[in-house]
Amino acid sequence: MKNNMKDTIITKNKKAYFDYEILDSWEAGIELFWHEVKSLRAGHVNLKGSYISLLSGTPYIKSMHVTPWKTLVNRQNLPGDRDRKIFLHKKTIVQLLSKQKEGGFAIIPLELYFKGSLIKLRVWLCKWRKEYDKKQVLKERTLDKEAKMMMKKFL
Repeated sequence: MKNNMKDTIITKNKKAYFDYEILDSWEAGIELFWHEVKSLRAGHVNLKGSYISLLSGTPYIKSMHVTPWKTLVNRQNLPGDRDRKIFLHKKTIVQLLSKQKEGGFAIIPLELYFKGSLIKLRVWLCKWRKEYDKKQVLKERTLDKEAKMMMKKFL
């Protein structure tokens, strides 16, 4: 019998939501060592500044920092930000390669989460936002926040 657990988010790349305009998304698997899985379950991971690189048609996540597990004997010798292989469908990889060759697009990991007992990565195809676009987003957020506060006040 399958356990119907909801997806539990481990971490998000919050800065990327502001810096990039999100175009498309995919769910990907990630290759981890046992001690990295234990660290992820404890929440010792950081996606800030990480990105997906397509080296020779194989996707790798770069700059994702996972703190080595606290009880390991040789934890000083383990790299916390090593490149980790990402598992995507071949059709998706071909699509991402074509977009990357076009230019102006970035492939960014935005969420790391549990799906049942598996650890999954939400991969997004993004476009960099200009400075004036970022200001417009901030303006819209403050207007929405003020409107919600006014509605709450009168209801």
